[in-house]
Amino acid sequence: MHAKKASLPASILASIRNRKRRLTAAHAEAPPRGAGTLIASYNVHKCVGNDRRFDPERTSRVIHEIDADVIALQEADTRFGERTGILDLARLERETGLLPVPVSGMAKAHGWHGNVVLFKKGLVRDVHQINLPGLEPRGALVAELELEQGGALRIIAAHFGLLRHSRAQQAKMLVELMAEKVETPTILLGDLNEWRLGDRSSLHTFQSAFGPQPAAVPSFPARLPVLALDRIMANRNGVLTRVEAHDTPLARIASDHLPIKALLNLETADNQEPVPKKGRHSA
Repeated sequence: MHAKKASLPASILASIRNRKRRLTAAHAEAPPRGAGTLIASYNVHKCVGNDRRFDPERTSRVIHEIDADVIALQEADTRFGERTGILDLARLERETGLLPVPVSGMAKAHGWHGNVVLFKKGLVRDVHQINLPGLEPRGALVAELELEQGGALRIIAAHFGLLRHSRAQQAKMLVELMAEKVETPTILLGDLNEWRLGDRSSLHTFQSAFGPQPAAVPSFPARLPVLALDRIMANRNGVLTRVEAHDTPLARIASDHLPIKALLNLETADNQEPVPKKGRHSA
């Protein structure tokens, strides 16, 4: 059987209908955070907001709002030249406790091809910088973490290309990478630049490594999100809560993407086998 193709117009209509509810909820008191490890992904758009202002301070405030234990950032460096980092990482550490996963060979850049992984209180076991195939310079950062609250975790932080063929190649490469150390709970997250759903999606390849996935959550454009370009997925069934957008007044203006986030239960992950090699998902 093939996954049922979702209707993009229907998703757009649902986003518009829910906008008033989201706006109202954003001004209400935030609910208490549940138990677990909060993970997030955020394309910071080089700290340029929807008002076209370059404002790293505002971007840092959104990261502070999210209060994640692990967060992957995309477009956190300048695009050309030395790819200089544009966030005050020392200040972020003081205010949020988030530390960057170290990357080699780049004195001024924050991450690898603009990909940065920040985490709270733990150890970095290993780091790999992956050049992804395609016409554009794209990459992935693979980090194995030992979190202080308990549990080993492999993070694959990626930013896929704008061309569908490139995205398919990039997904295939990461699935091949997933064949190594399958016993380690793994989270793939980032801006995967794919709005298609079901079998038409370039992310369909991920079904072999990640199995059935959470519903795609619209995160772009930030002011009225209708496209699910940003994703979080795990190679263990049932370890993630419902993925949701971090939809606040500040987040709607600070970047063209909304952050997305989910809670991860590492204790559940320890008791779960990796997903079967054959499966289906809705991309």
